[in-house]
Amino acid sequence: MFCRYLFYLGKIRTIQLEYTDAKESLLQAARKAPVAALGFRVQCNKWAIIVRLLLGEIPERTVFMQKGMEKALRPYFELTNAVRIGDLELFKSVAEKFSSIFSSDRTNNLIVRLRHNVIRTGLRNISISYSRISLADVAKKLRLDSANPIADAESIVSKAIRDGAIDATLDHANEWMVSKETGDIYSTNEPQMAFNSRIAFCLNMHNEAVRALRFPPNSHKEKESAEKRRERQQQEQELAKHIAEEDDDEF
Repeated sequence: MFCRYLFYLGKIRTIQLEYTDAKESLLQAARKAPVAALGFRVQCNKWAIIVRLLLGEIPERTVFMQKGMEKALRPYFELTNAVRIGDLELFKSVAEKFSSIFSSDRTNNLIVRLRHNVIRTGLRNISISYSRISLADVAKKLRLDSANPIADAESIVSKAIRDGAIDATLDHANEWMVSKETGDIYSTNEPQMAFNSRIAFCLNMHNEAVRALRFPPNSHKEKESAEKRRERQQQEQELAKHIAEEDDDEF
């Protein structure tokens, strides 16, 4: 029952676009499910694969090769391959080929959302391969089948640049996408700064551990209570001595 709760919770979060939480719930449901419940585990893995693709992740090949799940996960393997390559035409053909399976799994609406990820992956591959490319060629390589593919390509490229998916600029006058050159990161000070921050973190952790060993928590409070205890004992002794002296005077 707990596994079913996690599975349905993951489905609800997926519909609500909370993909990170949905992924955690679905993977947890798949892990906690009994080995004998093969059908339930297959459903968990199907939804988890779609959610990971929506997050921009590519599931490992071992996910599709689990014992007893190869045939059931085959459509999702081909779908993952299309997303990984960034081929919109292949993505459409896979979606049409296994549309009945996706409908029975109730993942059709989620697969429609994946179209944007496929286009973005293809655009990222283009920006890496070409230092400068016309928007017409971008639309052709992405296989955009709209009425005005150049305008659509311009809109897609500008949104990808704004979101930080690609490092490029748009030349609106000449209708070009100009990719920025990726320099060698090891020629900059970034590795040194990253290494320095890790060393500083380790040294700080070591110092905190040493400080915790030398000074136990609440040590100052224990010292104060001991002093107060000595003062109280001294006052009690003086009071007892005073009472004893008064008793002697009476006798």
